Amino acid sequence: MGKKVKKEPEPPPKDVFDPLAIESKQVPTVVLMLQSPEEDILGKACESLYKFAKKGDDNKLLLLELGALTPLLSLMAHEDKIVRRNATTALGTLAEHPDASQRLRAMEVFPVLIARLAPEEETVIHEFASLCLAFLSVDFTSKAKILEHNGLEPLVRLLGSPDPDVQKNSVECIYQLVQDFQSRAALCQLQGIPPLLELLKSEYPVIQVLALKTLATLSNDVEARSVLKQSQALPQILQILETNDLNDLHVEALAVITHCLDDNETMLLLQQTGGLKRLLAFMETSTIPEVQANAAMALGKAAQNSENRNMLSDLEAEKTLVTLLGSDNDDVRVAACQAISAMCANVASKIYFQKDGIPLIVHLLGSENGAVRESAVQALANLTINNPSNATAVMDAGGLEPLVKMLSDDRDVAVAHCGTVLINMASQEILRVSMQGHGIMQAIVKPLQATNSIVLSKAALVVASLACDAEARAELRNAGGLGPLVHLLKSKYHEVRRNACWAVMVCASDELTAVELYNLGALDILQEINLSVSRRNNFSEGAQSKLFDNFLSLKYSHKGYLSSSNIINDGFYDCGRIKPEAKLLSLEELRKQEVNDHRAVLLVNASATDHGRPHTPASEEKADHSTVRSPASGSRTVKEKPSIRVPSPAEDRQDSVSGRSPSSLSRSSIKEKAGKGKGKTKKEEDKLKEEEEHALQETIIKKKQWLPPFDLILFSYIGEVTKTVLEHPNTRDQVVLLAQFVANKMGGPIEKDKLHEFPWELNISELKFKLKSNIIPIGAITKGIFCHRALLFKVLADRIGIASYLIRGDYNRAWNEVKLQEDSAPGMTIVLRPPEAYFVDLMYQPGRLMKVGSADADHYQHI
Repeated sequence: MGKKVKKEPEPPPKDVFDPLAIESKQVPTVVLMLQSPEEDILGKACESLYKFAKKGDDNKLLLLELGALTPLLSLMAHEDKIVRRNATTALGTLAEHPDASQRLRAMEVFPVLIARLAPEEETVIHEFASLCLAFLSVDFTSKAKILEHNGLEPLVRLLGSPDPDVQKNSVECIYQLVQDFQSRAALCQLQGIPPLLELLKSEYPVIQVLALKTLATLSNDVEARSVLKQSQALPQILQILETNDLNDLHVEALAVITHCLDDNETMLLLQQTGGLKRLLAFMETSTIPEVQANAAMALGKAAQNSENRNMLSDLEAEKTLVTLLGSDNDDVRVAACQAISAMCANVASKIYFQKDGIPLIVHLLGSENGAVRESAVQALANLTINNPSNATAVMDAGGLEPLVKMLSDDRDVAVAHCGTVLINMASQEILRVSMQGHGIMQAIVKPLQATNSIVLSKAALVVASLACDAEARAELRNAGGLGPLVHLLKSKYHEVRRNACWAVMVCASDELTAVELYNLGALDILQEINLSVSRRNNFSEGAQSKLFDNFLSLKYSHKGYLSSSNIINDGFYDCGRIKPEAKLLSLEELRKQEVNDHRAVLLVNASATDHGRPHTPASEEKADHSTVRSPASGSRTVKEKPSIRVPSPAEDRQDSVSGRSPSSLSRSSIKEKAGKGKGKTKKEEDKLKEEEEHALQETIIKKKQWLPPFDLILFSYIGEVTKTVLEHPNTRDQVVLLAQFVANKMGGPIEKDKLHEFPWELNISELKFKLKSNIIPIGAITKGIFCHRALLFKVLADRIGIASYLIRGDYNRAWNEVKLQEDSAPGMTIVLRPPEAYFVDLMYQPGRLMKVGSADADHYQHI
């Protein structure tokens, strides 16, 4: 046999490329390898890019700049599983970067990602595809596209995946999707709630939290709450609350219960199964403030329903809320106060909070936390509505001072609620009197200038509630509050305008305030409002009427009449009829005018005190107001008047010669005290010296102020008619005697044919020249005609209690009207008839009474 020869290997074909092991250290090179047709290279390149991207955001951003997104997205649909898997992991990791997510949303990425959630795909692909969707689903547009491409169904299926990462990514994506109501409805149809409940049993807290958050969002819908109830979800969630080891889940679990409590059936089910009682106990025993706050919010939300309130009250929920008020956490206090506000709709709850709750809430008014103050005052507002006992409890707990301080709070809602509490307190006269002197009217000026319409409305109501008292009106006047109040009459908000009219109507209850309101332009605005059909209201008409009735000089000049209820007091002046658009000048302005030939200004001032107004004690002032009859009654009871001593002319001259005044007397008395105190210490002497200087300064100021001249003659008239006219018990006789008295004092009877010869104009001119003023006291006129006699008759009638009207006519005419009861004939049965109206003749036949509407009356009125 021959020797065997070794066979030579065949050389490789010339058209085959020999294998080349490539090791790349440059990222751009690897990105270029994504274009390779070889599956092995593609898989390795994707894997390398995944590992590179995991190292940080800078690496992700570099891959974005190199254009890695587009090839990776195309490789996610590759036939090779390894390539698909590695491309999906790389893209899912890149999607974590915000810029990458933004670019992916602009690409057709959703169909590819949703396709990777198919059951036949590997778990790793499920994990990173769902992770990418979770990053993208934050955007509203992305949510719509996921729902449009039916991405919710595979996500729900993946909730049952054995891999916790897949579960976490899927539930997180679903949580983002259900923020939209359309996704919530779709999830219920896909039976997605049961797998979410199963996730509550997960051993991973992050999965449990995401599942609870998703359930809390779903429970906003009625359909979802029904599914939760059918799935027995509430006992499972309550079990979480009662497990201390799961305290990190308590906040989210309470959120689910909070929404479920909106449903009456669920609430009833909780009560029947003892779940509601367990919830209340949990609120008290929990040591986590956030949990307590959320539980109180849940209770407050449930209390919005009347049936739920009754259930909560039966379980003594009020006790739990009072306990939470004592918490050191502000969020818990806020939630407790809000829940109390909701529970206040239950009368029994209001009674319970009166003893234990109100003192704690009042204490919270002084908190440095604005939210606490706001919620506390809101609770007090609801507690005091239609509940005088609670309003008294707020006062007893020392709540007035912090409430007054809160009127300057920078939170509009807090100021509005504060106004409500003050209004509720002021509805009781005892409390309203106690509220005086605490600076409320000074503090309310700032809310009257607010920009919030609710604050303005409440502020005006506070003024309307408290300005019933003269002291409160004076305080508001001195604080400059009338200007902002008048400005509110122009408000475009109906409620603000209405309440401002109400406040003006109340404030115009005395002459000083009424005059200032008029000077601020209140009358012009009210007249404009009352001419508008849409802006007019009952209070605007009442405010205008009240303004006229307490500024009679204005009323007589504008309206041309005074009713029997309009009592003329000292300081009244008649400057004649003025045009509707004209401004009524004050006495001070009229005094400064040069003497002219225009109509004289008639002044009524029978008091020598400051500003022409009589000084009467408060008791006498109240008595005087009580004698004023109402327009409806047509009569009034004349109370016993205090005795008036009329000084003799000699006494008056002696006083005027001596030149004594209250200020000078006080000054001399101080000097006497200073003389007696020579043996006192230097400190006491200095004090007396300061008092003397202060009195001297007051005297100088008073001398600078102009005071209306004292009408001594009118003062004597009042004393004279008080003694003579009131002796007659019959009203008709009193009217006749008073008419004759007035006529005698102003020139006596005048024949009709000789009226033009009556020298009344000469008398007026002489008085103007003598007084060097256009203002003439009514008592100084000795030759008076219709307008003078009618005014004097009205003044004297008001002082002695005779109800009379003063009506202005044309051409210096004016007359008085009285209402008298017709007497029955002797021997006839007394029959009560309505009183008849009569004109009183003061010119031709003084004392003659003419029935209104008769020929004689018409002749007297128009001749």
